[in-house]
Amino acid sequence: MDGLTRRSFLKSSIVAGAGLVMAAPYSRVLGANNDIRLAVVGLGWQGANNQAGQEKPETIGGHCEFFSKLPGVRLVTVCDVDQDRIDWAVQTLAKQGYIVKGCRDFREILDDKNIDVVTFATPNHWHSLMAVMAIQAGKDVYLEKPVSHNIWEGRRVVEAARKYNRIVQTGTQNRSDVGLMEAIPYIQEGNLGKIQWIRCLCYRQRDSIGLVNGPQPIPETVDYNLWTGPADMTPLMRERLHYDWHWIWNTGCGDIGNQGVHEMDVANWTLGLRQLAPRVMSMGGRFGFNDDGQTANMQVIYLDTKPAPIYFEVMNLPVEKGTKVMDSYRGSRVGLVIQCEGGYFAGGRGGGWTYDNEGNRVKQFSGDGGGGHHQNFIDAVRSRKVSDLRADILGGHISSALCHTCNISYRLGRKASVDEIKQTIGDDSALMDSFERIVKNLRANDIDPDKERLALGPMLTLDPEKEQFVGECSEWANMYLKRNYRAPFVVPEEV
Repeated sequence: MDGLTRRSFLKSSIVAGAGLVMAAPYSRVLGANNDIRLAVVGLGWQGANNQAGQEKPETIGGHCEFFSKLPGVRLVTVCDVDQDRIDWAVQTLAKQGYIVKGCRDFREILDDKNIDVVTFATPNHWHSLMAVMAIQAGKDVYLEKPVSHNIWEGRRVVEAARKYNRIVQTGTQNRSDVGLMEAIPYIQEGNLGKIQWIRCLCYRQRDSIGLVNGPQPIPETVDYNLWTGPADMTPLMRERLHYDWHWIWNTGCGDIGNQGVHEMDVANWTLGLRQLAPRVMSMGGRFGFNDDGQTANMQVIYLDTKPAPIYFEVMNLPVEKGTKVMDSYRGSRVGLVIQCEGGYFAGGRGGGWTYDNEGNRVKQFSGDGGGGHHQNFIDAVRSRKVSDLRADILGGHISSALCHTCNISYRLGRKASVDEIKQTIGDDSALMDSFERIVKNLRANDIDPDKERLALGPMLTLDPEKEQFVGECSEWANMYLKRNYRAPFVVPEEV
C-alpha cells in the first residue's frame, strides 16, 4: 500500500465491500476539561433547520444549534453535498459567532484528527455506511433515525460500534423526554397491570409531492453522485430533490421509517425488546395523491412482539376531505397508547397521561420533548460508557429494523377487497379496530377502498436471532434484507 493515502483507500477498497478490517487510526483521550470537536453532516431539516422548499432561516438550528450550545462542545465543520447549504450554514454560523469549516465530501472529515464526533442527518440511504466509516475512523457518532435503510446494514453499524468501542447514539429523542423517562418505568413496574397491547400512531398530514412527466434537472449546487451514494443512480423523477426522498423506496422508508420510528422506539423501549418480532403483517397503500411518491401514506401493521403485540397506524390524510384536521385515537395523533389490564397510557414526546379503563385521567407525566438527548450523548462520549446512553445504537437498530419488516410485508402485498382483508384479520379485535379506522378515513376522503384497493401483505415469519425471514414468502422477503450497493459506496460485509 505504499503511496496509497488513507483517503484514497477509503474512496476505493474499503468502501467497495472488500471485507477488510481497518483499525481506527486516531482516538483522542478526552479529559474533563477538553473540548469535544464536532462535525455535522447534512444541513437540511434535522441538521440545521433548513427546510426544503422554504426560505433559509436567519439563524441556524438542528444539530448545529443543539450541539454548539453545549458546554465543552465546539462545532468545527459542517458538511453537505449541496454547496448552497454549506455556504448558507457557514455564513449564518459566522453571524452567530461560530467560525466553522465547510466541506462537500464527508470523507474529508474522517481524515481530520481535529474532529472527535460526527453527527449524521442525511437521507436514510446514507446513514449506515456513513456511520460505519466514521466509527472505523475512530469517531463517536450521533446518527439520526432510522439508523439504516435496510435490516442487514443496521446490524453492521452495531457490530462496528462494539468492535471499535465507539459511542453511538440514535436520534430518537423520546428516550430523553423527562415525562416518558418517568412513565415507561412506571408501566414496566406493573402499576397499570400487565401490558396487553401497544398501538403506535402516526397521524400526520402529508401533501402530494407532485407529478412530473420526465427527468428533472439536478440543482447546479448539488453533487448528485455523492448525494446518491450507495443507492441506485437514477434520474430525478420528482419535483424536489430534498426531503421528498422520504417517499421513494430507493432512498427513503415512508412515514413508518420517518416519523413512525420514534413511536416504534418507545414501544421497543416499553417492551424491552432485544430482537425483532417473530411475525409481521402490513397492509395499506398510497391514496389521495396523484404523485411520484411510492411509499404508503395509509398503513396498518401488526407485530407479534413479546410480551405484548404492537399495532401501528400510519394516516397521512385528514379526518375528512377539505380539512387540514387530522384524526385522533384516545386523544393522540402522533404518539402511542399502551393498553394494560388496569388502564392505559396515552402520549408521546412531551409526556402523557395514564387513564383508567373508563377513560378517566389518573396520573400525568409532564415531558420536555427530549431536549437533553444531545447532552446525554456528549456525557457518554466523556464517560466512554455505552450504558450511559439513553438511545444506544442497538435499540436504534431494533426500532429501525422493525419498521423495515413492516415495509417488507407491505411491498409483498397483493390488492385485496375490504372483506378479504377482514377475513384475513379474523378474530384479532385490536388489528380489526385499526383496519376499520383506516377504511373509515379513506371513505371520509371520498376514496372507496373496494375500488382503490389496499395492498394486503403476507404474514411473514422471522428468525429473530439471525434477522432473516423463514417459511412462506421468505425467499421474496429476504431479498429486501440488503440492497445492491453502488460501488464504491458499499457497506462492508466485515466491519
